[in-house]
This record gives sequence, structure tokens and C-alpha cells, in this order.
Amino acid sequence: MADTEQREGSILQFAPFQSAVDEGFWHKLSSLKLNKLGIDDSPIPITGFYAPCSHSKVSNHLTLLAESLPSESGEQSSTAHGNRNRCAIPGILYNTNTIESFHTLDRTSLLKEEAKKIWEDIHSGKAIEDSSVLSRFLLISFADLKKWTFHYWFAFPALVLDPPATLVDLRPASQWFSSEEAESVSAACNAWRNSSSTADVPFFFIDIDPNSHATIRHLKDWVTCQGDNHKLLFGFYDPCHLPNNPGWPLRNFLALICSRWDLTSVQFLCYRENRGFADIGSSLVGEAVIAVPQGWKDRQFIPNAVGWELNRGKLNRGKMVPRCISLAKSMDPNRLAESAADLNLKLMRWRALPSLNLDILSGLKCLLLGAGTLGCQVARMLMAWGVRKITLLDNGRVSMSNPLRQSLYTLDDCLNGGELKATAAVRSLKRIFPTVEAVGIVMAIPMPGHPVPSQEELGVLDACKTLHDLIDSHDVVFLLTDTRESRWLPSLLCANLDKITITAALGFDSFLVMRHGAGPFSSNEDLKDEAVNALSTDLGNLDLGGRDERQRLVNCQPYFGPTMHRYTSRACSNCFSPCSGAPGRDSASPSWDICRR
Repeated sequence: MADTEQREGSILQFAPFQSAVDEGFWHKLSSLKLNKLGIDDSPIPITGFYAPCSHSKVSNHLTLLAESLPSESGEQSSTAHGNRNRCAIPGILYNTNTIESFHTLDRTSLLKEEAKKIWEDIHSGKAIEDSSVLSRFLLISFADLKKWTFHYWFAFPALVLDPPATLVDLRPASQWFSSEEAESVSAACNAWRNSSSTADVPFFFIDIDPNSHATIRHLKDWVTCQGDNHKLLFGFYDPCHLPNNPGWPLRNFLALICSRWDLTSVQFLCYRENRGFADIGSSLVGEAVIAVPQGWKDRQFIPNAVGWELNRGKLNRGKMVPRCISLAKSMDPNRLAESAADLNLKLMRWRALPSLNLDILSGLKCLLLGAGTLGCQVARMLMAWGVRKITLLDNGRVSMSNPLRQSLYTLDDCLNGGELKATAAVRSLKRIFPTVEAVGIVMAIPMPGHPVPSQEELGVLDACKTLHDLIDSHDVVFLLTDTRESRWLPSLLCANLDKITITAALGFDSFLVMRHGAGPFSSNEDLKDEAVNALSTDLGNLDLGGRDERQRLVNCQPYFGPTMHRYTSRACSNCFSPCSGAPGRDSASPSWDICRR
């Protein structure tokens, strides 16, 4: 309903509940239908979740998730209690076998049946022990698994007070409480919400003593808390954001109060939050006058009920018609996994990084040199942040000690001499996230300080060219190898090609992460091309006597951190090359001369 200002003496009007269904719910319903239910259309108990409104412009919805449905083994999915953001309420699902059966369901009888359950829970006292039953809901649906189309309609049964409740007062809680009371009520609400035993209890009452001290209590304690000069307010988690209307759960709450305690004047708190804490400014305090309707003392009497949800879609806005959703593009498990991952990224962007461009991340090509401890973890983190194009380069095999430290490998990868790391890592990435575009390259990186037999010279040159082409075809390069000399040539090529380069290294008690950054000419394309050509010429005609300043900056990065090195002798602290005197090299080696100042 629209946000309408309610005046003193007018009929109390409520904001209807709104529903939201996660795609995972439909996926699990499809699995249940195919693997267990078959043509059985018996009612299915389900669980919905909601929380107090936490945004000044948007109401919270009753949400259905995959765990809202029972498991295929027949057991109801376990729902963790104490989750402040997921107050569980019971519901019932009628899933029909044909679209004709869906449209011919007797909705009036179904709604009355659920209202009868609420009425019986009120009279039996169950609603006082477990107040979540006051918000029971009903869902009817038809799942067309050939077209992956789902027709559905929610109902939130509400007992009708006749005559209706009359509003006496309704205003922000900050205007109703004194400053001391507001502070105490806020603290009490926060304590109630932070306790695992009460965080998901949606109905309660507040006891404020003459000293302005507030205490929140369970409904079952109402009779024992009738004290002199105490203010008593009935409170509930209000999913509505409107400043002039309480939410739908208050309807059955008033029915409970009227039927159980014969109260004719009720003061209530519509509890709302802001960033996880009680928001007295947006919460509402109201007072309503209610008269006990005729026949309500008779348990056999069943009040009328309303509650079928209006369709708020663009084509049927505000009409009493069911909804329809097509998941043909997303119900495939691979697409569903991608959709869930993208939603998680969007939530992070909405809450923490509004400037995050997910399209750029998904199109980014990342080259990871090394598929060890760092390579495995970096690959997984890149996927978690939306990168979908990953190339891993490594020439090693998985050893028995690797799976404990390297998350992409298992014991099976170690058998029969060990699987190639690049191949095993890519297979594992695709098993974790099937739509990732991962490629494994088995190749050794040419390294300075390592003698090359004459018969292998052509192979080393081909490896250099392949490495150049790989770096040129990627946007970001991660240097994740475990020796300094293996990072030397990639560092040189990355600088020459103006690629963003990130070095990461781990020691026993230290770590290093260093971003080399694109070259100094990356901001001007014409100047960049000219500089790259000139630099290539310089490298091709390398003069060890007179060195280029840019080359020195690239290859003489200050390096402080883990000192993992293939040789036991000292290494140059200004680059990734071995120093003079290292085994297998003489002091006149080009790699050392390039670094030497």
C-alpha cells in the first residue's frame, strides 16, 4: 500500500509483506521434484526468513532460500538459530503438477486453513511460546521444468479485527521516549538482537520502570510483569520502512493481544535498525484502541482472513494475479554458480566499493608465473574477485608435500610421479568454478646464472619468445616463482611491454608484495610506441659499458624480504640475478653486468 499519513482516530493501516525468492530455491525445488516428489503434490513445509527494516528507503522482504526447503532425504533443512539477519518463520508450499491445477486451486480455502492454524496457535498458547507462528505464510506454485518457468503466489494470512483497530497516536520513537528512555530502550534492543537466544525472536514486549530503565522480555512473561508505574509496550521486528505505517506482522500480533489478554488499548513499538543497530529515529511507537470482536472468545469461531500478495511486476503492478519467473538462462548449475558468484561481488560493491567495475575485472587477463603455494591462492582469490581469464605457467610436478600447502592439489595429483602442476591446477580451478577460462602452460622460465648446453639453445630461445608472447597477450602478470633469478626475465619483459606486474614472495617469518607498475610511457600511446621501439633496439645492441636509465630501474628493484635462492651463495640485493661468484657463473656474465652499478 502507499505511504499514507494516518491521523488520530483513523483506522490503523498496515504495510503488506513483500516476498523475494532466491534462484537457489527454485533450483532445489526442481531437484526435489525430479528426484523425490515426482507427481506427489502434497503440501511441503518450508521456512521463510526476514529481519527488521534496515534502510530508510527500502522495506525488508520475506525471503526464500535453498535451505527453505526440506532435503531430498525427507528431513527439514536445519536452520541455524540466533542469526540476527534471518528470523525464521514457518510456511507451507503447494506445488501443483500442471498449470491448470495451479490456476484452479481454491485460494480462499487455502488462506482460511492457514489462518485457522494461527488462530489455534493463539488459543493454545503456542504463539506465546514460539511467536514466529504469528507470521505463517502460504506459497502456491507450478514448476514447468521443460521451460524452466515458475508460476507462484504468496499469501501472508492476517486475522481481520472487526471492528478494526483505531489509531490513537503514531510517531517516531525518538519523539515518544524521553532521552533517558530512548537510550535505555536502544541499548536493550541491541542486547536482545546480539544474543543468540533472542536475536531471531520477532515478537516481545518492553518494560520501562519509573527510573527510565528498559528491559525486553518474552511474551510468556507478560502476566508477571504488571507493575505500578511501568510503561509496557509490545514490540515486533518491523520489515516496513514507511514512516506512517506499521508492518504486516502487527496485524496478528494485535489479534493475539486482544484474544489472550483482553486489552483494549495497546502501545506498540515498530522496531527498525540502521547498520545493524537499533534506530530509534526510524522506529515507530504507536497506540491503538481495539475492541474484542464478537465470537472471538469461542475457540471454534474462525475469524476472516486476508493476505494474498499483490503482483508488483511492471506489467501487473498492484493486481491480484500470480507471478511468473523464467530461469531458462540461469538454472543450469554452471550458470547458477556464476550468477551466485556475481551476486556476491555486487553485494561487496554495493556495501563497500561503489566504484568497483566488475565488467573490467571479468574481462581482465591474468598471467600467473608459478603454480605453487602462492599461485594456487592467487588464482582462487582472482576468481573470487570476478576475474574469469587466468593462465598458469609452471613446469613442476605435484609432490607429496604440496597438497598441505597448495590448495588446488590433492593426494591423487601426487601419484605416479606427480601430475604436472599447470595441468592439475587448471583442472582444479574448473572443478571449483566451471565457467572460468583457465589455461595451463608447461614451460620452464629461462634464468640468468644457469648454463645452457648448445643442444638446448634453440629451446631456450623459443621459451623466451613464448614468454614474451604470453606477457604481451595478458593485462596483469603475477611473479609467483620461488627463486629470484626466475623473475628476472619476466620483470624485464613486463617493463618493456608496459604491463602491470606484481611480485609476491613468502618466507618463514616474512613476506613481500611489490607492484612494479606499467612503464613511464603508458599514458601516451605514441610516445609509448616510440620508447618501446627504442628500448628494443637498445636491448638488441646491449652495451655493458653504458646502460639505459629505464633498464636500470626495471632490473634493479630494491628487494628486501625472503631470501629464497637456488644457490647457497649470496645474491644481489638489487635485482633477481645471482651475484658474481655464484656456482656456474663467472663474474663477467651479462646478467650481473646489467645489474652492476
